[in-house]
Amino acid sequence: MEKLIITVALNGAEVTRAKNPHIPYTAEELAEDAVRCRQAGAAMVHVHGRLPDGTPTQDAGVYAGILSAIRARTDLIVQVSTGGAVGMTAEERLAPVTLRPEMASLTTGTVNFGDGVFSNPPDLIEQFARTMRDHGVVPEIECFDVGHIANALALVKRGILALPLHFDFVMGVPGGIAPTVRNLVHMSESLPPGCTWSVAGIGRAQLPLTTVAIAMGGHVRVGLEDNIYYTRGVPATNVMLVERIVRIANELGRAVATPDDARRILGLGQRTS
Repeated sequence: MEKLIITVALNGAEVTRAKNPHIPYTAEELAEDAVRCRQAGAAMVHVHGRLPDGTPTQDAGVYAGILSAIRARTDLIVQVSTGGAVGMTAEERLAPVTLRPEMASLTTGTVNFGDGVFSNPPDLIEQFARTMRDHGVVPEIECFDVGHIANALALVKRGILALPLHFDFVMGVPGGIAPTVRNLVHMSESLPPGCTWSVAGIGRAQLPLTTVAIAMGGHVRVGLEDNIYYTRGVPATNVMLVERIVRIANELGRAVATPDDARRILGLGQRTS
């Protein structure tokens, strides 16, 4: 098996400190958390922009500060969100891509998202894919259901995206695919040869699905965006979640990837800045 890429979704757009006091908001807080996660074994961080009061934002200036702060202190791959928060416009969501980060998330389908709707119609998906391509940003295909894989592969057939792609299966969002091992196997087996994948289990699904993914040869995403508890009633930190995955990987005999290992596996090339 390839080495295990551990991605940490540091903060998300929805979770607040009222639910978990360890959520990082500012560029400096994100950088401090990123450094600790890198030391623990993470190779990539997925970040959302927040204002100092926790309000989600896709402002390019906010993301520029985040990218600068993390890059100055670590060699981590920094993946920006283009999901933003439910209700944001396409133009708002795309703003961070203009900064040319190494990677950005690309959700390839609409999904009911709790009480809201995370809208990604075909024309928007194409717009996002073309913008990432034009700016030299590698997409991570975010799939909240099996049909989202087919949507991404349709863009490949049209020459907008190119194989191999890296997919992230987000499992357990109310309204999305259920977080079962059967569904994880089905999604992973639905990919073309040569593609890579990770799983992001939501809430209590994070631990069992990431453990199975390690054994299957996939990669994993952990972090407070997806899961705010370490065990029932015990608030997690991002570092705690990374350290637990590293322990499990060690027990299963799976080596953990460095950021440069992850760049090789994902075809990103060497870090240039």
